[in-house]
Amino acid sequence: MADGNTPASPPPASPLQRHRYAIKSSVHNTAASRRREQAIAIGKERREALIRAKRVCRTPLSGSDDAGIEEDDMVVDKEKEGLEARTAQAVEELKSALSSQGKGAQKKKTEVLRALRRLLSQSEVPPIEAAIKAGAVPLLLLEAAWCLTNIAAGEPEETKSLLPALPLLVAHLGEKSSTLVAEQCAWAIGNVAGEGADLRSTLLAQGALWPLARLMLSSKGSAARTAAWALSNLIKGPDPKAVNELIGIEGVLNAIVQNLEKADEELATEVAWVVVYLSALSEKAISLIVRSHVPQLLIRRLLASENLQLLIPVLRGLGNVVAGDGYMVDSILIVGNNITDQALSSLIKCLRSDNRVLRKEASWVLSNIAAGSFEHKKLIFTSEATPVLIHLLNNAQYDIRKEAAYTLGNLCVVPAGSSEPPNIIVEHLVSIINSGALPGFINLLRSADIESARLGLQFLELAMRGYPDGQGPNLVEREDGIEAMERFQFHENDVMRNMANGLVDKYFGEDYGVE
Repeated sequence: MADGNTPASPPPASPLQRHRYAIKSSVHNTAASRRREQAIAIGKERREALIRAKRVCRTPLSGSDDAGIEEDDMVVDKEKEGLEARTAQAVEELKSALSSQGKGAQKKKTEVLRALRRLLSQSEVPPIEAAIKAGAVPLLLLEAAWCLTNIAAGEPEETKSLLPALPLLVAHLGEKSSTLVAEQCAWAIGNVAGEGADLRSTLLAQGALWPLARLMLSSKGSAARTAAWALSNLIKGPDPKAVNELIGIEGVLNAIVQNLEKADEELATEVAWVVVYLSALSEKAISLIVRSHVPQLLIRRLLASENLQLLIPVLRGLGNVVAGDGYMVDSILIVGNNITDQALSSLIKCLRSDNRVLRKEASWVLSNIAAGSFEHKKLIFTSEATPVLIHLLNNAQYDIRKEAAYTLGNLCVVPAGSSEPPNIIVEHLVSIINSGALPGFINLLRSADIESARLGLQFLELAMRGYPDGQGPNLVEREDGIEAMERFQFHENDVMRNMANGLVDKYFGEDYGVE
């Protein structure tokens, strides 16, 4: 996608066009040269006409309540130096007024801005150069962008009213704008992008992605932070095209690594949200992220920080990477490595957090790690995570209980053949049941959510099949597991009905209890 500073390439010539150019005679070449000369001459004339047609606006537009410039107010050439000095002073006063707060601040800003406008209208040759040298242009651009930023923060219909201004906001993200103006435009664009997929598509079509990515590389922390925030809003989907384009921009991945490693927590937070959407929407992005230093940096941030605003995107990004690429678990989280111990410690910290999101996300990450090798299952099982997960299964909110159940279930099995039930790790199963997990799984079986009920039923099957000395059915009966399974005797879901009825028949049939 071309950015706002790069002219579009001409379309490639068709074979027919190339052939025609190849057989031109010298007469045609002479005619073509004359046409070019004529075009240049016409272009010069049009520019001169445009310059002649430029007009200084001296009177207010129709509907304005402001007074215009009277004839007697016009400044003559001999007063030019004084006018330039007054213009420079007016710009400084505008800078001061814009930074002021409190009662009367708004009136003062309006008066100073109006005074500057009058100075630029009080001469046949307005003091434009003096105003530019004093810094008026970026100041006025900044204020305009600031206004648009706050309008974009309004209700959906109010945000959509900015559609005509979007090309201008995108244009001022470019390298020719001051960093301050570019940052404010990025803020406005971030507000617009956060409103919905349609507006995101419009911004992407207008070329907002590349200049925002460049701004994220800025050495100014606040500009990089704002750009990262705007990017996370712009790429949040559902179309992964923007994500794939962003991860391919030179320097973006390096900037993510650098900011996660060295930046303050505010900037690291916004960059972590970029990682969340990159890893959620693109296999290409996940592959590049995993093979960079990003996973290790996420783990270190997770372990070291207590900032909830940072921990949530860091944990989600790590979870996306673990869930999306088996290379992450097998090649980075190597049992015995320091980074693996740090990852487990940080996840246990999140499990114990008072924050619901952290507990849920940490359980989800652990469930994906527990679905890996036997070594990873053993690592989690022998850690402090297991008793915490059992507590969450029995006592936490529903969505957390579900994620904890996935982790505990994964700790008890290793995959078998494609059509075979999973092999049971008896040591893990017995310990988890004896630690009080069975009632939690039976409660899941009573859930109206089919996925949760299936999870509970699958664990009951493990318990009845794998608990030593055939004691599994007794344990299930003692916790009212038979009644929970019989709820599915006539259930509309074929899989659940057949599985539950099959288990009841197999383990609680006519021979149940007969010595």
